This record gives sequence, structure tokens and C-alpha cells, in this order.
Amino acid sequence: MSFRAINQKYLEPGSQVLMVLGIIALCQPWNMLLHSYGLTIILIGLIGFNVTSKIAPEEEAGTGQVRNSGAQH
Repeated sequence: MSFRAINQKYLEPGSQVLMVLGIIALCQPWNMLLHSYGLTIILIGLIGFNVTSKIAPEEEAGTGQVRNSGAQH
């Protein structure tokens, strides 16, 4: 498995989940430590997403076309 495939499968969705968890940590009223670091968690997820979204997906062998794992049109 190449780095681009790992990025597309794990790193990019992981940074999106980190941003959502940061929002949850910022809005929850029970734990002051999570509330204190909520914005930091969001920013780390945002920076991670900006970096991982710039990495192009893996090309299919021999075709020169980029694989699209999304919906078919």
C-alpha cells in the first residue's frame, strides 16, 4: 500500500474526525481540560486536513487517470 493510498484511506478522514472531536470538546460542559484544548484540537485537525488534501490520489496503473473512489456518474 503506497503513501497516497494510506493518505486517502486513513489520514484525510482522520483529520476530519479530529476536527469534529475538537468541536465536541469545545462545546461539552463536563471536562475543563477538554474545553481548554478544544480549539487546539480543531486547529491541528484543520492543518492536517489542509496538508493531506493537497496530496493527489493514486493513479491507476497504465492509464494515467486518477482513481475516483466516490460516486459514479
